[in-house]
Amino acid sequence: MAVGRLTEQVVIVTGGALGIGAAYCRALAKEGATVVIADIADADARSLADELQEGGAQALAVATDVASAEATASMADAVANRFGRIDGLINNAAMFQRPGVSRGPFEEISVEEWDRVMAVNLRGVFLCAKAVVPYMKRQRRGKIINISSSTVHMGTTNFAHYVTSKAGVIGFTRVLARELGEHGINVNAVAPGQTLSLDEIPDDRRQRYEAAAQGRSLKRVQTPHDLVGAIVFLCSSDSDFITGQTLVVDGGIAFN
Repeated sequence: MAVGRLTEQVVIVTGGALGIGAAYCRALAKEGATVVIADIADADARSLADELQEGGAQALAVATDVASAEATASMADAVANRFGRIDGLINNAAMFQRPGVSRGPFEEISVEEWDRVMAVNLRGVFLCAKAVVPYMKRQRRGKIINISSSTVHMGTTNFAHYVTSKAGVIGFTRVLARELGEHGINVNAVAPGQTLSLDEIPDDRRQRYEAAAQGRSLKRVQTPHDLVGAIVFLCSSDSDFITGQTLVVDGGIAFN
C-alpha cells in the first residue's frame, strides 16, 4: 500500500477516467489516497479503478453525470457509505475534448451548446460541491479543487462558452472559500494551460500544441504530469492555510 502525503484520505476526481483526470487519480493514489473515479464513462472508470487496486491503492469507480443533482448526490452518498468520509473533491469533469465543443465566433454558438457547456462545466462544479460539503462539514475539514483554465486570463477567442464557464468556476471558488472557511474547508482553483492529454492525437493537433508552446515562458508542450504536483499540494496539509486562490499552471503564458 502506498504511503504518502494523502494516506487515509478519500478523494473524488470527477471526469477521472481518462486524460488529465486519470493522471490526477494515479498521482493521488501514489500519495496514498483512496481514489474515487466519478465519471460518466463508467467502463473506463472501472478499468482505471482496477489498475489502481492492482498497484496496491484503494479505488472505487462511480458512474456519475455531474450535471445531474440526483447523480451527484448518489455519488457522495456512495462514497461516504463505502469509506465513511470524504476528504477531497477535484472538480475536473468538463466539456472540452471529451465531449468536444465547437469553436467559432460567439454569435455562431447555439443556445443548446451554450447550455450544455454550462451544465457540465459550471453547474457540475456547483452540484458536486453541494453533494460533498455536508460530509466535509461534519469532519470540520475538506479540500475542494476546481479546475478552471488559463484561457480565462487571456480571453481566448472563438471559445466563448468554454472560457465563460471556466471564469464562472473561479468566481464560484472564491465564494465557496468565504462561505466554507469557518468549517475548515479549503477551496481553490487550478487553471491549466493547453495540455496534451491524449496518448493518440492527430499530428496536426500535436503540431498546433507545439507551435503554441513557443508563446510560453517555458517553451515546451504541457502534459498532465505538469499539473499533478499542484493537485497533490492543494489536497495535502501543506496547503492548509491557502484558500480562495487560483493557481495558473501553464508554463508562463497567462500571468495571474
